[in-house]
Amino acid sequence: MKYISGFLLLMLSFTSMVAQNNKGVDRPKLVVGVVLDQMRSDYLYRFYNRLSVKGFKRLMHDGNVCENTFINYLPSYTGPGHACIYTGTVPSLHGISSNDWIDRESGANVYCTADIEANHTGGTVKAGKMSPKNLWSSTITDELRLATNFKSKVIAVSVKDRGAILPGGHTANASYWMDDSNAVFMSSDFYMKELPSWVKEFNDRKLAKTYLQNNWNTLYPINTYTESTTDDNLYEGKFIGETATKFPHVTANLPVNDIKKTPYGNDIVLDFTKEAIVREKLGQGTATDFLAVSFSSTDYIGHAYGPNSVEIEDCYLRMDKTIEQLIDFLDAEVGDDQYTLFLTADHGVAHVPLFLKDHKIPAGLYFTSTLKTELNGLLAQKFSKQNIVKDISENFIWINDSVVNAYNLNKFQISQEIIRHIRFKKEIHYAVDMHEMVGSNLPNKIKEMAINGFVEKRSGDILLLLNPGWLDAYSKTGTTHGTWNPYDTHIPLIWYGWGIQKGITRKEVYMTDIAATLATLLHIQMPNACIGKTIEEVLK
Repeated sequence: MKYISGFLLLMLSFTSMVAQNNKGVDRPKLVVGVVLDQMRSDYLYRFYNRLSVKGFKRLMHDGNVCENTFINYLPSYTGPGHACIYTGTVPSLHGISSNDWIDRESGANVYCTADIEANHTGGTVKAGKMSPKNLWSSTITDELRLATNFKSKVIAVSVKDRGAILPGGHTANASYWMDDSNAVFMSSDFYMKELPSWVKEFNDRKLAKTYLQNNWNTLYPINTYTESTTDDNLYEGKFIGETATKFPHVTANLPVNDIKKTPYGNDIVLDFTKEAIVREKLGQGTATDFLAVSFSSTDYIGHAYGPNSVEIEDCYLRMDKTIEQLIDFLDAEVGDDQYTLFLTADHGVAHVPLFLKDHKIPAGLYFTSTLKTELNGLLAQKFSKQNIVKDISENFIWINDSVVNAYNLNKFQISQEIIRHIRFKKEIHYAVDMHEMVGSNLPNKIKEMAINGFVEKRSGDILLLLNPGWLDAYSKTGTTHGTWNPYDTHIPLIWYGWGIQKGITRKEVYMTDIAATLATLLHIQMPNACIGKTIEEVLK
């Protein structure tokens, strides 16, 4: 009997081991990537005392907060940001140099997700000429699809096309974005020939018009908004028809596509996201699924009003409620601790220059159109040719290659002439020939960021680094981003849910580390151009 009992124990142990071995790779049912467009890292703590325990605070207390997360390239814009988060690499390798660029070979202006061969699926023709074809590398979403032999489902959602297309990668089951002309969600035939019935049904509800009828007033009594400057001021933009910048904002008569400029843009994205989770049965299959959602109204509101506005405070208090609803919905549909969620941003934002100046902090605006005219006049005298500077945008000066080639001009001499002329302007911190970067006098950290962001086929010739607080004067009110400075490159990063170790990570980490960490969590290959490192502290 003793020998029989021993044999039975051995067999039971072997059977248990086989069962464990046959279980498969341990992964969450669903990964949810949340990007808040234009969110600064300090917002988590600036608004902390007013946040719900079920929203941002739940992520922060029950998850892992990487408090020193930075973008490690420049310029810091939406296209490169979303690409970097999901590829784990920098523009010089993934190819998305900015939101827009000039193709160096053809001289054509290119939008980051434009694809003339794509056709609209739903929506309008122009809004459907989109795909990820300009993205050179794979994404973590691509790698998950590859690792599971395409059993994993990937869905990406945003009101911005680039906020959905770049996270979804090349193999997404669907990327959905909002048509700017009529506020319906659409896609392109890169993904599908026809919208699913549930998307058509969602669009038929015409929620954008319904939301805008509510107008936009503060969520709480306005006298409680103590983290903001005076509501009616000279720093902020206005909606069409408004005579003042203060609340309430009458949105009922706005065109439906203006929903993205209000917090209701985030609400409708949440509604669509919930519908996608249910109708696409995300987290219900045999393989891990991935939902990439980007909330972009934070960016539109931030541009118009600036980070010290009542509008941005109200936007993030409402966003707190949105996060709460999303987590509660995931708990109910997928299961508590059955999904992994990360929350981050594609970039930060600068203070409104006039606001800084009023508080005796150096800041200002410079005008690219004025500088372009000035430089072309100077260069015409020096080289006897017109229009040598093609464009000044995205913090770059673009030398006109067609003029240089047609007249056999010396591009290096042109570049040096430009730099000599502008280097001591009050708004310019550095002007650097990107083709001579190795010998530049930039501080090493900024030099590395510049090299990381330079795409020879898609970037300008001379990088303009403005003095802190200075911005391109695309508007006399509001603000923007795109620089190397911490206000633009210090972003939030919170990990939550399955496989995540609770706590705070204070070491410096980078946007490129997000995809690498996900790859380790999921036991899959990193994206094929990934240079990030796993943030070991956040994983159990």
